[in-house]
Amino acid sequence: MAALLCLLLGLAGAIHAREGAPDFPVLSVSVLQFGTAHWELDHIRHRGLDRAHGYQLVLQPVANLPASRLAVTSGSVNGAVADLLWAQSRFEAGAPYLYVPFSSQIGDIVVAESSSVRSVADLANKRIGVAGGPDSKGWILLKKVAQQQGIDLETSANIQFAAPPLLSQALKRGQVDVIVTYWHFAARLRGEGGWRSAFGMAELLTELKLDRNLPVLGYVFPAAWAREHRSLIDGFAASLAEAKAELAAGERPWQRLRSLMGNPGEGVFAALREGFVAGNPAPQTDQRIADLQRLMTLTGADPDNLMPASLFYRRQP
Repeated sequence: MAALLCLLLGLAGAIHAREGAPDFPVLSVSVLQFGTAHWELDHIRHRGLDRAHGYQLVLQPVANLPASRLAVTSGSVNGAVADLLWAQSRFEAGAPYLYVPFSSQIGDIVVAESSSVRSVADLANKRIGVAGGPDSKGWILLKKVAQQQGIDLETSANIQFAAPPLLSQALKRGQVDVIVTYWHFAARLRGEGGWRSAFGMAELLTELKLDRNLPVLGYVFPAAWAREHRSLIDGFAASLAEAKAELAAGERPWQRLRSLMGNPGEGVFAALREGFVAGNPAPQTDQRIADLQRLMTLTGADPDNLMPASLFYRRQP
């Protein structure tokens, strides 16, 4: 009887504790299981930064990008990570999304340490591997800058399109001279040693007279839903800023994330950490939003039907 009484009292206490706990609204986000966004989102949950800003972050890991996009377009989650061009394509299709900055990392151009390639002009007559296909932002920007210099890379170079892991292997085997790839694949190559950046993507933006720190990746939320849940979006953005600051402050929080990064060796681990932090976007301004719109135009968007400034999230003062 005494044991039963203790059990009942314990259950009553637990129920009372739950009833007295804050009722946090849930924000669900689809995330690639081994994607770079997972690192900061996991940090938010681990540190309780979501609850500190008045909401509960729920993650839905998926295996690939199409699954993540399907999750947000179907409404099974509130948000997902997408690039600027995807958000623009949805706007053109009549399904606008609010765009919350995630990263300014466009990608990288990688060659062997011994390569003679150090500028756009050096790419003529080279074998170039491109990740993401013909519509890849990095490839489009590279072609635009080359055209300004009188170089048509599609006719003067041998172009091959493939998935990033295959391109990394092709570079190692000497099947291509240079690859235009996603930043984290480039970081892994540099961290292994023997490979370097031929030149930075930021230099291409400068050549095109664009801001070097444009958030080309973002968290996207259906615009109508975001308007109805503005305080929830504000809390999410505030926790993102706090997480980015903590991850930029030192190595310690990264050690816990190492398994999510694939347990890399020291060189790769350092390169991934530094690359992620380097991609932390600057606060949105009128000029950066105008440059994002110009970037969309440069990469094929209809200049008369661009995402308006109201769809680019700005931190609250």
